[in-house]
Amino acid sequence: SSENSPASVLKSVSSAAVFDEFKSIKYGCQSKSDEVEPYLNGRCIYLVGMMGSGKTTVGKVLSDALDYTFCDCDAQIEEDVGVDTVSEIFKLYGESFFRDNETRVLMKLSSMHRLVVSTGGGAVIRPVNWRHMRTGISVWLDVPLEALARRISAVGTDSRPLLHPQSGGVRTVTVERLSHLLEERGECYANADVRITLEHVRAKLELEDVSSLTPRMIAFEVLVQILKFL
Repeated sequence: SSENSPASVLKSVSSAAVFDEFKSIKYGCQSKSDEVEPYLNGRCIYLVGMMGSGKTTVGKVLSDALDYTFCDCDAQIEEDVGVDTVSEIFKLYGESFFRDNETRVLMKLSSMHRLVVSTGGGAVIRPVNWRHMRTGISVWLDVPLEALARRISAVGTDSRPLLHPQSGGVRTVTVERLSHLLEERGECYANADVRITLEHVRAKLELEDVSSLTPRMIAFEVLVQILKFL
């Protein structure tokens, strides 16, 4: 019968595998972190990637699973400088001032242990920052450009100092600017120890769009790939 055809059997096997994958993501983040932790030996995890790639949300899930402390690099700079937002720092003092403080914060964090660090989108452009991040494990969250534009356009660009909507609408300018930034930084992101390509994760879980991926799904994949790397 068609129910017993090779195609049907393969589909059933595939569906079962995807179900098992979802189940392991739902219940297995903690057990996977237990596998990874001895290999990490307390080393920090640095999340790199474009603005809007989910470094903060995924980072918080990872830190919870590993019983690490979460640190947002941009928030730390804001606190140290005494200014509410990164955009304000850019306006008041310029990008170079911000980058200098970013390097200083990463240098300070590099001497610490058991941290998950969400870095700013442009942290990768300075080689000195990579020297600091090499004390831990760096992970690139690689998100499709269109998905990034959707996320950022949905919340606005006020908090993104390198995105300046002009004529053509927020979405159009956001896509163009993000494309330019990604072209500038792509090779730098590729220096990361681990690359998590959300399109690959989406395909593995047989989801229709990367927007269906939850932070826990992505965090689980991060743990899987860190374990392979180590």
